Amino acid sequence: MLAATATTPASGAAAGAPGRIKVLIADDSAVVRGLVARWIGEAGFNVVGTAANGRIALEMMGRSDPDVVLLDIDMPELDGTQALPLMLARSPGLQVVMMSTLTTRNADISLKCLALGAVDYLAKPESNRGVTTSDAFRSELVERVRVFGAARARRRGPAPAGPSAVPVPAPAAARPAAPVALRPKPRGGLPPRVLLIGSSTGGPRAVGEVLEKIGAPTLRKLPVLIVQHMPPVFTAVFAEHLGARTGIPAAEGKMDEPVLPGRIYVAPGGRHMRLAGSPGRDLAIRLDDGPAVNFCRPAVDVLFQDAAALYGGATLSVILTGMGSDGTNGARALVEAGGAVLAQDEATSTVWGMPGSVAKAGLAQAVLPLPEIGPALRTLIAGSGA
Repeated sequence: MLAATATTPASGAAAGAPGRIKVLIADDSAVVRGLVARWIGEAGFNVVGTAANGRIALEMMGRSDPDVVLLDIDMPELDGTQALPLMLARSPGLQVVMMSTLTTRNADISLKCLALGAVDYLAKPESNRGVTTSDAFRSELVERVRVFGAARARRRGPAPAGPSAVPVPAPAAARPAAPVALRPKPRGGLPPRVLLIGSSTGGPRAVGEVLEKIGAPTLRKLPVLIVQHMPPVFTAVFAEHLGARTGIPAAEGKMDEPVLPGRIYVAPGGRHMRLAGSPGRDLAIRLDDGPAVNFCRPAVDVLFQDAAALYGGATLSVILTGMGSDGTNGARALVEAGGAVLAQDEATSTVWGMPGSVAKAGLAQAVLPLPEIGPALRTLIAGSGA
């Protein structure tokens, strides 16, 4: 019954406190709903309701007008995949984060939900006990609410001032497309022999669009190595999606696998993907379980720095949407070696953390809207005669 499965916090959250990010939680586990609601509230956000399934969540949206919905995939009556398009139709611009346990099936569903308009996904521990004791899950959850709540607030307009208001940057003006003109390379104009992509939050959709717009004929000219911040299981499914979308063989990188043109290599979740070999010669993938870099494993910096040492000025790279600054140090190494670095612009990024860090450091030869990155890379690769 509705009264038994739909709840709102006792502190009057249904009406919403001015200036605070409003969050709706939909999960069939009462334990998860209670824990997540407590964490979100303790972080200073406004939990406007919790629901045991998608139908109840949709009913509550009309009363609570949330900024962020945390949406479980597996729920009775109306599951997350069924509720998602209905939510987005009812509230355009709503920030929906999918939540699911770490299985191949759920990874596949989560990636499909991103294509339908969800802004991100979050892998839940497999048991309620795991949810209760996972500090990492809690911190990732709170950070996503903060980032996506701020994004929603920018679309709505400035929040009222007050002690509980979350500071929100002014809306970013759309940048004109930068010409595909790269700075002179210290070591000469070497044609690109490899394409590197680094991304995080919002990356799965962005990476797919970039590769699709480069096109299979051009992608067959060189290897593509990707670091997308993702947990294990998700990266393997992500690679399958990229292969299906591009028509190019794509898979997680494997230990000692040769790096060959016409293949897409995705760093496995939980492991750094590195390169080994001699500069200018055939290279191979190396995987390791070394310490996290920039709190990430796999880390973009690790791959980019290896590529800078081994490919030098024959490296073409791009940093796409994502939280944090992973990729900045690697981009610096690439630029110093004569490689080319492009970055996604703020207006089209889900989060302008990683590309923004590279751009602000003066390392990006061009800062482009997402729709222009693929064509720009295609021109650079094809024009080189690679």
